[in-house]
Amino acid sequence: MKLLFSGAAIVLTFAAFLPYIVSIRSGRTRPHGFSWLIWGVTTLLVFLAQRAGGAGVGAWPTAVSALITFHIAWLAFAHGADQEITTTDWLFLAGAASALPFWFLTADPLWAVVVLTVVDLLGFGPTLRRAYHHPAQERIGFFGLFVLRNLLVLLSLERLTLTTALFPAAVGLGCVGMVVLLIWRRSYLLA
Repeated sequence: MKLLFSGAAIVLTFAAFLPYIVSIRSGRTRPHGFSWLIWGVTTLLVFLAQRAGGAGVGAWPTAVSALITFHIAWLAFAHGADQEITTTDWLFLAGAASALPFWFLTADPLWAVVVLTVVDLLGFGPTLRRAYHHPAQERIGFFGLFVLRNLLVLLSLERLTLTTALFPAAVGLGCVGMVVLLIWRRSYLLA
């Protein structure tokens, strides 16, 4: 059953990312490159920590997400999708970079996951700012699929511990926040 949940989470990962990538290439979506770079690094390191923590097949969707996330970061920078980089964005990136060495200083995967989850959530900062000001340039369905996908990841974990579950639970809640923000801002701007 865990393998089935993991496979479904991977399918949802592709289902969410593929339209998002197409939307970036067509110019309809303008993601924030810093957010995606931060998310790529943290997701890759969390995958490694989840493996060390015994997540088993439940870590596979995280690995797939990391690879695709790096691709989206590259697309964002290559297509000039978001040229508005503020001091706050640099602070979010610096915060992410300063927290990453903690992974190498501790042998406990839980502490690495805690730090990386915080860093990943900080990566939402530039995207939240951007979504607040330009809500039509982000896809609600993308973040909605990731809410469901992270629920499936939690169900697929072979060992359900704080080390294996914290990241997908927190990112899932972050995606819920993005959906709520986008719906609220779109309705506010249309009113």
